[in-house]
Amino acid sequence: MLPQKCWLLSSIRRSRYTDNVRVRVLFFGSLRELAGKASEEIELRDGSALRDVLTHYQTHIPRLKDFLSSLALAVNQQYASPDTMLKPDDEIALLPPVSGGAQDATPSGTETMRQYATITRERINSQRVLESLKHGDDGAAVVFEGVVRNQTRGRKTVHLEYEAYEQMALQQMESLASQALGTFQIRDVAIVHRLGHLEIGEISVLIVVVSAHRGPAFDACRWLIDTLKRKVPIWKKEFFEDGAVWADGEPFPEEIPRANS
Repeated sequence: MLPQKCWLLSSIRRSRYTDNVRVRVLFFGSLRELAGKASEEIELRDGSALRDVLTHYQTHIPRLKDFLSSLALAVNQQYASPDTMLKPDDEIALLPPVSGGAQDATPSGTETMRQYATITRERINSQRVLESLKHGDDGAAVVFEGVVRNQTRGRKTVHLEYEAYEQMALQQMESLASQALGTFQIRDVAIVHRLGHLEIGEISVLIVVVSAHRGPAFDACRWLIDTLKRKVPIWKKEFFEDGAVWADGEPFPEEIPRANS
């Protein structure tokens, strides 16, 4: 029988190499339907990387391989590469291409406010947002409204539904607003995105930019909506008279690593 001290050291060494890492995995958009769940917890060996999560799901969800070239990954609400090392209780998100217009979602009927960005499930009041931004120094106010149209490629649209990785979406929207303020000669900006069920004619996304001159306001507004549609984790499902599909998302920008990189 080993002396007690030797037995303890042996147990410590053994546990060091047999400890598992438990992480939480989130699925969104078409991947949520493919997985049949919005989230789950899995255990991986200590020292695992994000790539090991992909290997796990390629075994359990074979069709995931079809998505890898367009799939982005996030760890704790930040885009990440497959080689990112994982820690206990990390939150991992598998992100199909975003449509631009979850778990722990904001309850219906409430809003989550940041300095520049808002996510809401209520109707967007463009005039109220515009009036809250305008100032005596402004010579221009540019308003962009993304509106639900009644058809897509010839198919009659009944309604849309938007979902998001909300915490990360807000962070990304805030980052875009800060970048716009630092890049263009504008004074202020507001970005509002709606989630949930939207009827024809309702506003899905609102961007308001105010500045002394119209040129920078137009440029900033165009850059904001174009970049939002490519980077912010929000997905759109289109409902038609004869079925429903997740909208084809725009490719992620090149600087965001893909799952197969």
